Amino acid sequence: MNPAPAAANQNTRTAEPRGAAARLAAWLAAESRNWFNSEGERWIFVARTLLASYCALWLAFRLGLDAPYSALATSVILALPNSGMVLEKAFYRFLGTLVGCTAALLLVALLPQSPILLYLGVALWIALCTSGAAMHRNQQSYSFVLAGYTACMIVVPAIDGPEHVFNLAVTRVTEVGLGIICAAVIHDVVFPRRHARNVMRTVQNRYTSFITFCTQVLEQRLTPAETELAHLKFAADIAALESGRAAAFFEAGDGRARTRQLHAFNAAFMTVLTTFYTLHRLIHRLHGAAPEHAQSILALVQPIHSHLASAMSQDLTPARMATMRTQLASDIASARYQLNQLSAHSPIARAQQIDFDTTIELLERYVRDLGDFIAIYHGLTQEKRQQVSDPGAYTPKTPPAIVLASGVRAASTLLVTVAAWYWLAWPQLGNAIVIATIFCALASSSPRPTAMIKQVLIGFGIAAPLAFVTEFFLLARANDFVTLVLATMPVLALGAYLLSGARWAGAGIGICMFCATLLIPANLMHYDMENFINSELALLLGVVVAYLMFSVVLPEHTMGQRDHVAAALWREASRACKAPMFRLKRRYDNRVRDLLSQLNAAAGPAPGPAVRTIVSQGLTLLELGHAIIDLRLYIAQAPAGAARTALQTLVSQLARYLQAPDHAAAATTLQITLATGTAVRTELAAAPPDQQLALQATLPDLHAIYTSLQDQLSTGETRHAP
Repeated sequence: MNPAPAAANQNTRTAEPRGAAARLAAWLAAESRNWFNSEGERWIFVARTLLASYCALWLAFRLGLDAPYSALATSVILALPNSGMVLEKAFYRFLGTLVGCTAALLLVALLPQSPILLYLGVALWIALCTSGAAMHRNQQSYSFVLAGYTACMIVVPAIDGPEHVFNLAVTRVTEVGLGIICAAVIHDVVFPRRHARNVMRTVQNRYTSFITFCTQVLEQRLTPAETELAHLKFAADIAALESGRAAAFFEAGDGRARTRQLHAFNAAFMTVLTTFYTLHRLIHRLHGAAPEHAQSILALVQPIHSHLASAMSQDLTPARMATMRTQLASDIASARYQLNQLSAHSPIARAQQIDFDTTIELLERYVRDLGDFIAIYHGLTQEKRQQVSDPGAYTPKTPPAIVLASGVRAASTLLVTVAAWYWLAWPQLGNAIVIATIFCALASSSPRPTAMIKQVLIGFGIAAPLAFVTEFFLLARANDFVTLVLATMPVLALGAYLLSGARWAGAGIGICMFCATLLIPANLMHYDMENFINSELALLLGVVVAYLMFSVVLPEHTMGQRDHVAAALWREASRACKAPMFRLKRRYDNRVRDLLSQLNAAAGPAPGPAVRTIVSQGLTLLELGHAIIDLRLYIAQAPAGAARTALQTLVSQLARYLQAPDHAAAATTLQITLATGTAVRTELAAAPPDQQLALQATLPDLHAIYTSLQDQLSTGETRHAP
């Protein structure tokens, strides 16, 4: 029986509002989640930062500390998005503060009545600390920065009263320690964001992007320039994962237990990436060779590439990896059979046979390295404990000239500002000395120091009028801690909000530091407009001096400068011929990738042709260095013979060439490489079975050296050599 029309209409009208309400509720829920995951995260960060800062300030007032603003400034400086990053930076800040205070006490104790010698001693100390910061370029570098400018912050006020230096040092440690405790507790307890989750997301993104990259290269969907830029990005990702791992280590949970696995993941990734680059470069050379030479080899290899690309487009479980190995073995056997059939009809040239054998060896090596990489990845994502050998941590490598220049620049900044303080007799210029020294040290590890300091200067410029209005129109009317918080919160919240985004983080730091230094009242407050304006000008002048020093003193010696990176790449390749063998390949990978990471950071989002040329050169040297290290490993365990002697001669010649590369040396090395290959093949024919595999493995390395030298002769890549 059909319902009455009136009843049906009533049901429809009832259902429509309910459906609309459900859609509205779902829309509101989705928008709320999106806001919370984007803008909401920033405001939670602002809330945590303000809570930690005002807790530190309240405790500093209650304890009667001489400079409560130092506790607040420390909490603001330690404000970072994730709890692990806060804890890591807090640890190194406290360590650097202790070392800096100790250095200040020793300097004043040794030179209490000699201001000139005292400042020279402080300048030398700051130079050493800033050089250490430039050398490390991670949170450990922050400890060096703190050790340097903390000594300056204690010595400058104590220059006229050295008897107060101990009290200044103790007070500084107490205030910084109080700010550290408040920041660490608040960021680790109040709506914390665990950095370990970010690390695992980085691992997953790295795996996905690498598999996609390999598939696209095998399918010939990327140009050589796109491939090189992808390698540049991977170098930056390797450094970022190590930085994230170090921060996650300080969190509670399984971050520490995964340290060795993450080291192994980075090491396995670098190994498979280098193998794949060598394979891709060989195929690229074959595509550029004469058709009569390369066509037959490419025709044999192309089906193998297609099968690999098809297999890598699926989820690479252990079962699929086993299937991939079986398919590869079948494809290689088929290709060898076809090659034998071709040689039966028309002889195969020796160069073609070498290219084919090298390609097959690299394909087998790539699948083996890929299997190791995927096994470690699955162990991490599935939270399985794996027994992996520790390959050692990823270590940064800064060119020595940049390290030295950073120290010279920081020391010069201190001496220039001290001389200006003496001749101008401007009392507030002491603040400019400290600020200029701080930012010269902090920017020494930045790939674009002038851009960083410019952002801080913008923040100081924004904060100057806001601080003046807050100080004399709002803070002067505050009569308790609650009203003090209400008066100062808007400008600090603005700084914290800018600090939460990467684009304007420098301006946020400038606003927060400026306001923390000038705005926060002391235990006994004086509202002196003239003194306040003088202090503002001194702080602004300090940042301007830091900017000018980076623009004038050794401006080309900054982090990631391409000429220094290019020269350092050649030095690393030269060391591969002589350095101790213990973990040499891992150290070589680390240092070359780190240099490329510096280059990537300095180049920005759109690297130019000059940068891409150095990337290509660096990847060629990476391939060459790996081949040299493999040959040295064989030499170390091979029996005496003509092949071993020839390989030793080749490695010695490569060392001479890499130290002083030019066209003539490259041509000589090329001829010695050919002679070495002949000696190895001659001995291989008569070698016992247990030595044949080891000798056979040297042939792809010799081929890589030969083709790398040919590339350098044809493209002139030696022009950036030291």
